[in-house]
Amino acid sequence: MVSTSDHSQTVESWQQVLAPYSMGYRIKLLSQLLSRKFTEKLEPFGLTPFHWLVLCCLWQEDGLPTSCIGDKLKQVGGTLTGVLDRMEERSLVRRERDLHDRRIWRIWLTDAGKELEKVLPPISVELRDQAMQGISLADRELFSQLLNQAIANLF
Repeated sequence: MVSTSDHSQTVESWQQVLAPYSMGYRIKLLSQLLSRKFTEKLEPFGLTPFHWLVLCCLWQEDGLPTSCIGDKLKQVGGTLTGVLDRMEERSLVRRERDLHDRRIWRIWLTDAGKELEKVLPPISVELRDQAMQGISLADRELFSQLLNQAIANLF
């Protein structure tokens, strides 16, 4: 039989890995809160956070093959295809076959998709600044580096 004292010491030693104190739980909570707030801010534009991610990829490099967008976002093709379908229906993107390889579909921003680049990044910056309020720029950068390292460690 385990003594109460041993049990307390064991639970205490696990404290940092048990919800709600674990890093994973807190990162999940942060992700959910950011996603909820960002969804609210994108709603007037009829967009979702996934639309935002696709737009970000295309603002950085227009005309990407669908597979490259999926790779950048770590998404399965079926999920991305549906998102691109809805974005195309809303005239934010257009699909064109690659000139050199007809198996490849390239995704291009329309004028409406390009216009959103003037409006949406400031909204994202505002939300990031709200989340990072009271955290120095140096600590924000360190936090970003630590997240990148933790993600890389798990890939």
